[in-house]
Amino acid sequence: MFETISVTTDARGVATLTLDRAEKHNAMSAQMIAELTQAAAQLGADDTVRVVVLTGAGKSFCAGGDLGWMQDQMAADPETRFAEARKLAEMLQALNTMPRPLIGAIQGNAFGGGVGLTAVCDVAIGVDSVKMALTETRLGLIPATIGPYVIARMGEARARRVFMSARLFDAVEAVELGLLAKNVPATDLADAVEAEVLPYLSCAPGAVASAKDLVSKLGPNIDDAVIDQTIRSLVDRWETDEAIEGIGAFFEKRKPAWKS
Repeated sequence: MFETISVTTDARGVATLTLDRAEKHNAMSAQMIAELTQAAAQLGADDTVRVVVLTGAGKSFCAGGDLGWMQDQMAADPETRFAEARKLAEMLQALNTMPRPLIGAIQGNAFGGGVGLTAVCDVAIGVDSVKMALTETRLGLIPATIGPYVIARMGEARARRVFMSARLFDAVEAVELGLLAKNVPATDLADAVEAEVLPYLSCAPGAVASAKDLVSKLGPNIDDAVIDQTIRSLVDRWETDEAIEGIGAFFEKRKPAWKS
């Protein structure tokens, strides 16, 4: 059914949703964005699913947005750009509001949109070798559509430490920032994730879904107006000279004009 992701469910109702573009470090293409949205809807509607574990195939969790996809947006007309940005925003919201607990098993590096995917998890456990960064500003872009989820997870003060600088941070700092609940050796990741999964199997599924919905209503407001604002911000940024220079420099394998 899917080509860029895989979904398996065990006898207990624990589904594993795997980003499956290992050769591309699980960068999010237009197809992956669409398939993640579809998977979130299907898993959320399946009463036999109790918990969803989100992870990645290969050595990276998610390298962020596929740069080919970004390059396509640079060449597109404004209406197409807006439509594609909305698909990205709606995918994140679909995972964020999915009425199932979403446990992140962050088995490798996460950059850009990969940090956003980590932030929409209810709990994320990372391996102790993980490196993360919100890399968008290196390309003249901004972490727009992922922004509400990153800030909701970290809080504004902690988000300011990494949101604009694009600097790398490790698993220890990711825990300090609130992005990861804990970091563990790679050999212990499966057990640590299982420890997060098990309590839910003793809970009433409907109550869990209602409790998750209540948390989202009591927490930072991420409604249609906020999502529309992030979409407009991303589309506006795509049209800047800096974005054109940053994306162009990446594909031409040169330094952008602002890099000393």
